Amino acid sequence: MKTTFVFGHKKPDTDSVCSAIALANLKNELGTNAMPRVLGTLNNETKFALNYFQVEEPVYLNDVKLQIRDIDYGKNIYCDEHDSLFSVISTMKESKMSALPVINHKHKFLGLLSMKDITNALISWDNDKINTSYDNVINTIHGENILKFDNEIQGNVLVASYRSTTFIKDITLDSSSILIVGDRHSIIEYAVEAGVKLIIITGGNIIKDEHVEIARKNHVNIIRTNLRTLNVVRVISMCNYTYTLMDTKDIITIQEKDYVKDFIEIANNYRYTIYPVLNQRKECLGVVQLSDTVHKHKKRVILVDHNEKEQSVDGLEEAEIVEIVDHHKIGTIGTSQPINFRNMTLGCTSSIVYLLYRENKVSISREIAGILLSAILSDTLLFRSPTTTELDKEIAYNLSQIAQVDIERYGIEMLKAGSSLKGKTPEDILFTDFKTFTEGSTKIGIGQINTLNIEEIDSISDELLDTINREANNHDYDILALFVTDIIKEGSYVYYKKDNKEVLEKAFDIENLNEGDYVPGIISRKKQVIPNIIRIVEDK
Repeated sequence: MKTTFVFGHKKPDTDSVCSAIALANLKNELGTNAMPRVLGTLNNETKFALNYFQVEEPVYLNDVKLQIRDIDYGKNIYCDEHDSLFSVISTMKESKMSALPVINHKHKFLGLLSMKDITNALISWDNDKINTSYDNVINTIHGENILKFDNEIQGNVLVASYRSTTFIKDITLDSSSILIVGDRHSIIEYAVEAGVKLIIITGGNIIKDEHVEIARKNHVNIIRTNLRTLNVVRVISMCNYTYTLMDTKDIITIQEKDYVKDFIEIANNYRYTIYPVLNQRKECLGVVQLSDTVHKHKKRVILVDHNEKEQSVDGLEEAEIVEIVDHHKIGTIGTSQPINFRNMTLGCTSSIVYLLYRENKVSISREIAGILLSAILSDTLLFRSPTTTELDKEIAYNLSQIAQVDIERYGIEMLKAGSSLKGKTPEDILFTDFKTFTEGSTKIGIGQINTLNIEEIDSISDELLDTINREANNHDYDILALFVTDIIKEGSYVYYKKDNKEVLEKAFDIENLNEGDYVPGIISRKKQVIPNIIRIVEDK
């Protein structure tokens, strides 16, 4: 069953991470192979929640772009270095390939053997060198085992085409000789006494018992075939090992993890017929052709806590979105077919996930209840945020009973763990919980961080403002601001790009708003910050 990845936005907060874990768990309970993922580094608050309830941190997901592994390439199409050229030609015909990768016994890629290489060799070879195995010779000439002493057969091919007296007089045989002969018994006797490497008896002719005994004594290999001498001569070179002919230079290989887009560009540039596919251990998995890219299997994904393309994973356009669970405004993500889209005006995505458990009559473990509760307390700021609904509170109470924690005590402990700025740079603070929005041609970036100690921010305010302006210029943000939310005072300190003063003053109906000023009552980015800023942008 194909895996479905469940993940939140690029700047993961407690809700996006915990809702992904809980929803993936629900999907698995319902028979879907789902795995939670994260698109960035977890903040201290989320780590605290996962550690408290002993839940494993999800694996990082870099992107969902189509990879070679996601298309129907030619798997297990290759040949062994010790296969015969004869058998490789059969494999090429069966697989309809004009070339094959060559591997060793550990599946490591060695080189490439093409039909063109074989054809050129047949035309140019003198057919007098053999480097192969006894079994390859038998299979190539449809032979019969008469005597076998050696697995490896190497030597020079000779054909008994002269009169026996002439051959015995003029031709010297030794342990490197491979003799093709019919019913010339005197030549056979000469060969077995000379201890040749191999005698191939053609035409199905018999070999005298006394000659067999001499051959046995001198360890001479003997094979008999019904093929005529001319036919054996024609095909004997095809018994050679594939590695004797394979190409090892300037071969372009493709990694199974490579992106399909990159492969298409390579294939269009080089226009080779096939490309060997390797894994990270340099083991050959098969071959890929440009035509294979038509048959693709997109990665299946479920988005939680976001539905804006800018906030989501790289390569989302190449994936199949099968479901979205969110509590934000409808964003920029579109799909090519109908999907399950659960969007509710609740304070937290995890509240929706809880309802999905209840609707599907799936019980919630203490661990899942704990992280769902953590997400709700985080997103609603212990129910102080205006996004909080009575249903959020009811769900949180139910979850606290399963998780066996006191809501207020646990919530304060979690928020304290997440609000500490110790060891964080201005960049860390700005991007701890950061979301990008687009309204028309206006690019908006809003960061938010909670604090129980504003002095920590005051001490680095100059560096923080420098960071905001630099990032805005580097990444073309028209509006960029950081809201430092004081949970106890239930308001936020605002730091912004230097030319955004007028926009923010209008957005919050404040005169002379300076960087770092405190704005009472502003604690929800989703309900108070973004809508007000977008209203001003639309009115321009």
